Amino acid sequence: MSKVGVFIEIVDQAPGKSMPGLISAASRGGDVVGLLLDGLAEKYKGSLEEYGLTELINLSAPNRVLSKHPEAAGHALAGAVKTFGLTALLGVSSPTGNDLLARAAISLKSPLALDCIDINFKENYVKKSHFSGKTIATLEIKATPFVCGIRPNSFEAVQNQVTCRVTDHSALSVGDDTITIIGVESSGGQKDLTEASVIITGGRPIGSIENFKLLDDCAKTLGAAVGASRAAVDLDYAPHSMQVGLTGKIVSPKLYIGCGLSGSAQHFAGMKGSQVIVAINTDKEAPIFTKSDYGIIGDLFEVVPALTKALKTGPP
Repeated sequence: MSKVGVFIEIVDQAPGKSMPGLISAASRGGDVVGLLLDGLAEKYKGSLEEYGLTELINLSAPNRVLSKHPEAAGHALAGAVKTFGLTALLGVSSPTGNDLLARAAISLKSPLALDCIDINFKENYVKKSHFSGKTIATLEIKATPFVCGIRPNSFEAVQNQVTCRVTDHSALSVGDDTITIIGVESSGGQKDLTEASVIITGGRPIGSIENFKLLDDCAKTLGAAVGASRAAVDLDYAPHSMQVGLTGKIVSPKLYIGCGLSGSAQHFAGMKGSQVIVAINTDKEAPIFTKSDYGIIGDLFEVVPALTKALKTGPP
């Protein structure tokens, strides 16, 4: 039976929230083999085998901490693909995932497709969003192995309890390092937009940095991440790390709440993969209402606090 490799990305000392869905997607192509950096397999295997992961490979390298050396990590991933006979290498299309998957593809001299929203192993194709989300391209992949990055939250996790074995593998040849990660700065507790299952976003009408506290309070009750439109970022109401859209983060949450968003094509292309879209705007003619599942015509400064209160206290 074919074996599909999945790069297990660790986010905030736990497997990324999109990992279970990615493992479920990979299981369509055969047995799923997880590739984990720096010997953390025993710590996380219990939470991963629940979704069908049959083997978890501890990747290491002499005198290297692979998570701090992306070039070495890319070589190590590629080496594992060859050693264990994997037909494909999948990962989440996050900043880290895209970086390491691209390096692995170069080392393997294999086809690479990033930010995919669907994959078919039987017919060997992937699907990607193109032209600001206006079209979906189907790309045939003829070579084996191939490397594919999947957009976060593109697949639902399906429980498939199996027994996962752990295998240690040392990558003896990882090349020279020209890049070393010496630290990662936190964004003050802000949840990762690309991994979030719920996002609440503010547009230009939010008016100031201070007014984003309205969204922060609501987000806490929902377990959500807070995003911003390009207009809000350009006006210095929010940092670029919070920007949703083609020039910001591409997101696919289960619920997206847009507060004061006009519904520009650039912004919509960055969040059109949301399962449910709720729009709050005073302008009943705003284009966002034609793209949303639910619309609230009202002032965000009245609607959002009322929503937060309702979420905290429950129905009357």
